[in-house]
Amino acid sequence: MSFFGSMDIATTGLTSQRLRLDIITQNIVNVNTTRTEDGGPYQRQVALFEAISDSNTFEDVLRKQVMGTSTNNEVSGGVRITGIVGDEAEFPVMYDPSHPDANEDGYVELPNVNIVDEMVDMISASRSYEASVTAFNNMKAMAGKALELGQ
Repeated sequence: MSFFGSMDIATTGLTSQRLRLDIITQNIVNVNTTRTEDGGPYQRQVALFEAISDSNTFEDVLRKQVMGTSTNNEVSGGVRITGIVGDEAEFPVMYDPSHPDANEDGYVELPNVNIVDEMVDMISASRSYEASVTAFNNMKAMAGKALELGQ
């Protein structure tokens, strides 16, 4: 791992949580959207996370260094978003025959977005973002102290 590898790992957390917050915001904005371009109500979106990992055993890292196959640009840890998928939960229905999107029986399908769940997810994502910022700042401080030792 390069000198800045831990900062790269913290940065992957920052980027992933920022995208997660964007998705949560999109869900909250569309909480009342009963008609989309696809014709149905808005479907809640969820981000799928995956750990970034190589088989970084001591032997693998040593082999990369000795054989010269290691690059300084590879991130060997952290997290990434592998996809954004629609939540498969059922759409709640509401009886409102005067609504323009009501079916023949007078029921309107509403988005499957629950504001309470979105707020909990938002708090979780913002706390994870703050943890990544703290880790990044701690690594920056340690790098600064290491440079001071050389004076």
